[in-house]
Amino acid sequence: MNKSWRWLLKRRNVLFDWGTCHFKMKPFMGFVCAVMLFVVYKTTNLQYQQAELEAKLHPLYASQEVDEAWRNLVRLPRGIIHATSDLDLKPLWSTSRSKANVSSPRYLLAIPAGIKQKNNVDNMVQKFLPVNFTIVLFHYDGKVDEWLKFRWSNLAIHIVAQNQTKWWFAKRFLHPSIVSAYDYIFLWDEDLGVENFDPRSYLDIVKSEGFEISQPALDPNSTDIHHRITVRSKRNQFHRRIYEKRGSARCSNETEGPPCSGFVEGMAPVFSRSAWHCTWHLIQNDLVHGWGVDMKLGYCAQGDRTQNIGVVDSEYLVHQGIQTLGGASRKKRHIVDVRSQIRYQSTTELRKFLTRWEKAVEEDKKWVDPYKKTRWRLPRKMARIIG
Repeated sequence: MNKSWRWLLKRRNVLFDWGTCHFKMKPFMGFVCAVMLFVVYKTTNLQYQQAELEAKLHPLYASQEVDEAWRNLVRLPRGIIHATSDLDLKPLWSTSRSKANVSSPRYLLAIPAGIKQKNNVDNMVQKFLPVNFTIVLFHYDGKVDEWLKFRWSNLAIHIVAQNQTKWWFAKRFLHPSIVSAYDYIFLWDEDLGVENFDPRSYLDIVKSEGFEISQPALDPNSTDIHHRITVRSKRNQFHRRIYEKRGSARCSNETEGPPCSGFVEGMAPVFSRSAWHCTWHLIQNDLVHGWGVDMKLGYCAQGDRTQNIGVVDSEYLVHQGIQTLGGASRKKRHIVDVRSQIRYQSTTELRKFLTRWEKAVEEDKKWVDPYKKTRWRLPRKMARIIG
């Protein structure tokens, strides 16, 4: 019995010496052991950071429901899983005339379209179709059959929802997993004149300059211009910032934030695939007018917003400033100015968005604002509007 205990004690000491890389080991073995421990530590730490990042970017993914969904998903063979989709139309049958291995369009144009603007939208679509664009029309007036007279109508995706905004449609139908097949997403209003715009030339400039978020400049004669940075400069092919000495929103070398630099407006933004992935998460599901989102787009520029966001001057638009949603209507024998109601709702949503942003910044202790030192102050006029 005593012999057995002595044997077990001796074996335990041997295992302890080898398992812990004790000083009795040779120096080389100790070095190998230290390297292995360091590699295990770094790998574990990297996995932890990756999981934490995914939880921050996709907070819903950490929910119990999604965990259950993933447990069900792993029952599928890995090679059969398709996590993304697109908006390409597929034929119901094959014919001898069908082209094999035709690549999917790499660009997407999405427009909120009312029938009153059919001719303007037609001009826009005619510009984009030859450049291998997929066209999506968001019909906010419920009218679709009236578009069938256009040859390209059967090539477009038609989505109908009565009296909804561009951002409402985008949040629900342009999920990053669905539009991941497209290199650039054009999310444009319907009241844009494209007589001086060439999609091919525009894309060439955006790619060469590395613009993750961009927009064509606006003709100075446009009906509706809100920010000086969007106005076309005849001397430049593109610009990233402006210098403005007039007004409350003065732009100088010390001003690095929007709308002096790193800024595009919500009427005609163009997003890279990565920038849209971030922007989609920034859009609030219930704040459908999208006021304030354009001031935060710099956080989705995949780096330095002063470099990765730009306005293209050589390919420019005319903003016609046509108010599409709402208008004067009769209700109980009284004329109701729906536009004023919409503006009031937009202002209310802007307050909510800014409040949510500040609350999110306060609660996320690990988040570091890359632009904290260059925070831009709202013009006095807008500050008065939002209180």
